[in-house]
Amino acid sequence: MLGNDVNNKQESNNMKAEINTKDIQVGIVGLGLMGCSIATCLLMANHPVVAVAPLPADLDHALDRIQEHLQGAYHEGLTNHVPKYYLSNLIITDDYKKLADCRLVLECIIENLDIKKDVYKKIEEVVSREALLTSNTSAIPISVLQKNTRHPERFFGLHWLEPSHTTRFLEIICGEMSEKEKGRYLYDLAHHWQKEPTLLLKDIRGFITNRLMYAMYREAFNLVENGYASVEDVDRACRNNAGYWMTLVGVFRWMDLTGVPAYHTVMKDLFPTLSNKVEVPKLIDDIVKAGGKGVANGKGFYEYEPEESKLWEETFAEFTYEIRKLALKYPVDVVKKRLKEKKQ
Repeated sequence: MLGNDVNNKQESNNMKAEINTKDIQVGIVGLGLMGCSIATCLLMANHPVVAVAPLPADLDHALDRIQEHLQGAYHEGLTNHVPKYYLSNLIITDDYKKLADCRLVLECIIENLDIKKDVYKKIEEVVSREALLTSNTSAIPISVLQKNTRHPERFFGLHWLEPSHTTRFLEIICGEMSEKEKGRYLYDLAHHWQKEPTLLLKDIRGFITNRLMYAMYREAFNLVENGYASVEDVDRACRNNAGYWMTLVGVFRWMDLTGVPAYHTVMKDLFPTLSNKVEVPKLIDDIVKAGGKGVANGKGFYEYEPEESKLWEETFAEFTYEIRKLALKYPVDVVKKRLKEKKQ
């Protein structure tokens, strides 16, 4: 078994070495906040990028957003070239025919199945049948989406995290009909995007991170709505506990580091008391029905003055670069590398 693992890792390393991103034109359909940061990430990886805007309004701001991201990346040392260098590899258009030579197309539009079906039809009318088609969905199972395509075996999920050009996160999801070897190809390709990706060979709604995070969100609402703590205190607890260690390790490694038996003891008494509600919490329901969007319009779980909203957005952008620098000092194999150095 160990021999097979070694061979698989060697094959994966060889495949990564053979990939030349300059030869792989990538298409993106959807140029909202995330579509623009994904486009930035792919340009930084030296892909030629064709970015299609289904909404005319996106054409007005997409170039400015991408240019701003590239400028920030250059300023922070993530790239060696000024934005102009990368923008020469970018086409922004509303014409789906421009996707014809793309070997990979990423759909990044709203979570509406009917609209996605229409977009997939437009994409598949112009791309090669060998081209891979992916969705950035975080809510609709990949196995459901791929049934609405001509070649479901070439369809996958690529679940990104905003801002996509600075975070290490990426989930690659195989649907029931996806060709697994193509999923592994995407896994290898993602390393060229400076990701530490995860590959799900079996589809499940919400994938890994959303299932973990929404369980936490649900309990956060439970604590606030039942008067145990304020919104501010729940946020403070997250920042100073999970936020303190999660950049270095995940939940299982954390339990290893801090003593597995203690968690076993706590789980027996705590699990039965956790919320298992299936309804949308009233707190968020009230905010959304009142038109609240968070910092976007100053109304969310907190109230924001216009200048405060702007400063939160700027501070978050600054934080993503700073936390990236720290996280890159401690990659997933940091201990293995240190063990190897000690043996030399």
